[in-house]
Amino acid sequence: MLNFITWDVSPDIFSLGPVTVRWYGLLFAMAFVLTQPIEKYIYRKDGRTDEDVDILTMYMIIGTVIGARLGHCLFYDPVHYLSNPLEILKIWEGGLASHGGTIGILIALYMFCRKHKFDYLWVLDRIVIVVAVGGACIRLGNLMNSEIIGRPTDVPWAFKFVRNAEVFNGVPAFMDPRHPSQLYESLFCVFLFILLYTLWKRGAGQIRGLLFGLFVTLLFSFRFLIEFLKENQEAFEDELPLNMGQWLSIPLVLVGIGVLVYAARQPRTPKKVIA
Repeated sequence: MLNFITWDVSPDIFSLGPVTVRWYGLLFAMAFVLTQPIEKYIYRKDGRTDEDVDILTMYMIIGTVIGARLGHCLFYDPVHYLSNPLEILKIWEGGLASHGGTIGILIALYMFCRKHKFDYLWVLDRIVIVVAVGGACIRLGNLMNSEIIGRPTDVPWAFKFVRNAEVFNGVPAFMDPRHPSQLYESLFCVFLFILLYTLWKRGAGQIRGLLFGLFVTLLFSFRFLIEFLKENQEAFEDELPLNMGQWLSIPLVLVGIGVLVYAARQPRTPKKVIA
């Protein structure tokens, strides 16, 4: 009896001439398709319109893609991309970083709030509910790509990523059963969605910063810990006491804690959204 799961899923769904539809691209798009109706429901309940969400979604898409791409290029391989800046535009070749995506979203939402006169923390408290759903979809995309894999393990739910040809410590990745770290992160994002949505339904959205602070603190604390079960994405990380994902998570955890402290000092407020 096998004590691991053989993962031999093709990253491609189908090809039509020169066009190939991939699971990652589909799940990335689904992140926005699934979250928009949830966000519209939340905004209606809080006295806003569907049009607000449509505009917000455009800011989110642009901020996510640009931030995630620049984050990968500048955090994980700056020498190559700064020497070959046109390579940054080749997003179809892969390479997106969740920390960069987070920064991109924060900047995009700040611009949205300034232009459309929304309270920044009010928007962040609601957007993180659906960002959790998007995170679950994107990590499933990583699983379909057999990328960002975990370290070798003998747990019965280990995955053998037979399509991953990377070499770690002189051993090809496909030789060993490994932690399905992408699945761990996806399931944690589902948990975050349920938690944040439940808290919002119970009125937590009236305390400015509570949901956002909780999301950032929990997500990046988990990200810091899960990195101990994951293989490093770049060789230079092997020389560091912590890998890049962990170093980038620490300031975000501190930001989350700071926002929670701020939220704890706030009284419950009416549903005011205009800055």
